[in-house]
Amino acid sequence: MNTKYLISAAAAALIGLSGCASNPSNQQIGTGVGAVVGGAAGNVLFGSTLGTVGGAAAGALIGNQVGDNQDKKNRR
Repeated sequence: MNTKYLISAAAAALIGLSGCASNPSNQQIGTGVGAVVGGAAGNVLFGSTLGTVGGAAAGALIGNQVGDNQDKKNRR
């Protein structure tokens, strides 16, 4: 049952990212990918809704920062 929710969340994130501007920044990509990976990891590690949401939030934050660093590096 949890696998269905995880696949649904990943599909929703993919659809949401496809609606971004035609050329999303690394920061936007990092945020989306980080949220999906973090949510999956949180679900696996904690097996609860709180773990999934917390993992998604942490992953989004980390992915956002990594993408921002890449964007800054590319501007130089």
